[in-house]
Amino acid sequence: MHELDEQLRELIPRLRRFAVSLTRNSSSADDLVQSTLERAIVAWADKRIEGDLRAWLFSILYRQFLDAHRRNRRYARMLEFFTGRDDVQPSVERTVLAQSTLQAFDQLNTEQRALLLWVSVEGLSYKEVAEILKVPIGTVMSRLSRARQALRQLSDGEMAGPALRRLK
Repeated sequence: MHELDEQLRELIPRLRRFAVSLTRNSSSADDLVQSTLERAIVAWADKRIEGDLRAWLFSILYRQFLDAHRRNRRYARMLEFFTGRDDVQPSVERTVLAQSTLQAFDQLNTEQRALLLWVSVEGLSYKEVAEILKVPIGTVMSRLSRARQALRQLSDGEMAGPALRRLK
């Protein structure tokens, strides 16, 4: 493991230079290099020793960059979906609101999340969703309405708790 440590230390400047060229931001590049090194160390046991370490690390770094880029694009689409706007630089307040809405979205059950994504993000018609689920269109509309209501309640902090009973 000491040998790996030395090899990694020698390659860090090259990895960082490549990461800066991809991200065009030094702090993002540092994060990218760190996640690359973490992934490499975890996967080291499965790596073939005779392979080129430098090429392997550059490959990991590039895949990490592409994955992060896809995640950011997906987040931007979700932000636009939940806020109804497509700003290049969202305000801190809108970002926090969108993140809380995304957290609320994650709390929905699988069917409600799927319905909202199919109709609101993917743009499927009620008829298409009804065909997917093999249910009548009215059922899709009803379930979608309940999903939107649940999302609003979770987003507003109105957690549906157990109903209280009155004792005499």
